[in-house]
Amino acid sequence: MTSKRIKNVLWAGILVSALSVSRFGASLNAQQSTTSAVDALQKARVLGRLAEAMPAEHKGTAPGFVLDPAWPQPLPHHWVIGDVGGIAVDKHDHIWVYHRPRSASSTDSGMQGVAGLDAKGKPISALGFARPYGQINGCCMPAPSVLVFDKAGKLLQSWGGPGDPGFLESKCHEQDGCVWPAREHGIYIDQNDFVYVAGNGQARNFHGQFAWAPNFGNDSQILKFRPDGTFVYQIGTAGAKGPNSNDTNGGVNGTPEPYWPADMVVDPKTNLMYIADGYGNRRVLIVDAATGKYVGHFGAYGQNPVIGENGGGEDVGEGAGSWPDDFKAGKMKPKFFRSPVHCAKLANDGLLYVCDRGNNRVQIFKASEMGKPCSNPDGEVGKCGFVGEIHVAPQTIGGTSGTVNFSTDSKQSCIYVADLLNDTFYVINRQNLTELNRFGGGGRQAGEFHWPHMVAVDSEGNVYVGEVDGAARTQKFLRYGATGCSGIGNAEVGKYLE
Repeated sequence: MTSKRIKNVLWAGILVSALSVSRFGASLNAQQSTTSAVDALQKARVLGRLAEAMPAEHKGTAPGFVLDPAWPQPLPHHWVIGDVGGIAVDKHDHIWVYHRPRSASSTDSGMQGVAGLDAKGKPISALGFARPYGQINGCCMPAPSVLVFDKAGKLLQSWGGPGDPGFLESKCHEQDGCVWPAREHGIYIDQNDFVYVAGNGQARNFHGQFAWAPNFGNDSQILKFRPDGTFVYQIGTAGAKGPNSNDTNGGVNGTPEPYWPADMVVDPKTNLMYIADGYGNRRVLIVDAATGKYVGHFGAYGQNPVIGENGGGEDVGEGAGSWPDDFKAGKMKPKFFRSPVHCAKLANDGLLYVCDRGNNRVQIFKASEMGKPCSNPDGEVGKCGFVGEIHVAPQTIGGTSGTVNFSTDSKQSCIYVADLLNDTFYVINRQNLTELNRFGGGGRQAGEFHWPHMVAVDSEGNVYVGEVDGAARTQKFLRYGATGCSGIGNAEVGKYLE
């Protein structure tokens, strides 16, 4: 992409942003206000400063990325987005954002008035915030959990969860076997436009007493919907008591019982779903996406049965300490996944990438060979479908390898890995697993990240990022330059830069 075209794309986005800023000034002359807004942006050298804010460390050939500041467009009804638990792009190039309405603060849900009384008889909102005087502002209301945008950032549809009035009573009714997650995490849209969502909520309240998060226990279910939010089926049942990574039943209708599942992907060739299961269990679970029936499962290095089962938390594995302890001792090949098993992403060539976030690594498998009984305690390449692994900033305290996605060239030659703790994205050559480029950086400004949690890529190679831990936003990065990766970069992915 030429520099002139990049500037044109950026100015188009900035113009949309300027138009949206002026939407409250309807009494002003529209042409005059738009011209004034664009003039102000040009005078402030916004385009140049945006480019300067996107530093790149190029080695070999790799795509570049620059922020689209006008994505998404403003939401209707004073809606706000909470922490983003999932983001995905479907075959129509629609971007699905799956967020957490219950993460909104008292102010960001200030349009909510009194919904009931707490245990002490005091008035509270639906999120459990004190409302002694009723509604506290005219600012904000949590949006429905599922928001669908086009590439220009226009909201196409919305549904789901406690932010969608009547949804839990009409489309996701507990009596029909649909229990909405207490804490939204993971979304995927398959080749047939079915939508899958999950959750990693725990059996505790977030703010105290409120109606929106029933204290049913732990999220241990995956829900399947049609694109309009019509419920199809549920895998597992809400309220699992603890991890059991080798359980092959336990759910509804003979389906398995997940435990705090994180993400999922469906193979369009086989219709098998691979579930990153997850924050509680230490496995990838394989089911038939049509029925939810169990097909197989595996742990680190493709092992089945899974080893290293435990009660959860950061220090995962029998007799194991934390990842920093292992790294300091030179133990780079833990035989188990540490919490959480955070992503399962399938490339077009049949390789499955699994984010072992607690061990700062991404493991790679041949999807067609996974799920059968197999032993690989020494982590041998070529055994149990295990292909290799990427250590992602291993010197950092556990939690760097949050999620991955791929470039959209024919070979999907790049892997994009989100590092939640170093707040950056690594662009990695998928052939030799070396780092060619990175973008982003820690901060709360546009183009920076605070816990980049989920990533999706559209057909043009543009990248969409959802953040958590109070960041509560989505950002779009326009791809420019190369469409794929080539050459050899740094073998130490995530090495600290001076």
